[in-house]
Amino acid sequence: MALPTPSLEFACDLVVHVAPPLEAGAITGLNSRGRRRIIPITGGSVSGPQMQGRVLPGGADFQLVVSDTCADLDARYLLQLDGGEHVFVQNRALRRGSAADIAKLVRGEPVDPAAIYFRCVPTFEVSSPALAWLTESVFIGTGARFPDRVEMRFFRVG
Repeated sequence: MALPTPSLEFACDLVVHVAPPLEAGAITGLNSRGRRRIIPITGGSVSGPQMQGRVLPGGADFQLVVSDTCADLDARYLLQLDGGEHVFVQNRALRRGSAADIAKLVRGEPVDPAAIYFRCVPTFEVSSPALAWLTESVFIGTGARFPDRVEMRFFRVG
């Protein structure tokens, strides 16, 4: 008996506007493994075949910068869909690239998205029964960091 090969179904695109990073410094003590960086989320948009709306201001990306080439990302933010429903997103991601390209990103300079490995695993909390499908599947995504925003594309794993 063969196991099924997963497929990918496009779910939505997000454009998440961000403020400049806040460098909180090196973490010390138990479980320390890098520098803490916090990037405030100021708004944005969501568009896809089943979801359209906006990213509300007030979330943030809580990053652990583990080296000059790699960061562990944990973004948390709220979507408001056009129908008024709210969707809480927790998006865990891995971003890596050359030390030179990562330094450019930190300085707010553009970098070709193809030069950066940016993959994510978003999870969702919903209050609308019509959106329960978001909680009943695994999603993966890809992203790109630009000086003033992050662009992501999410896929449902079938």
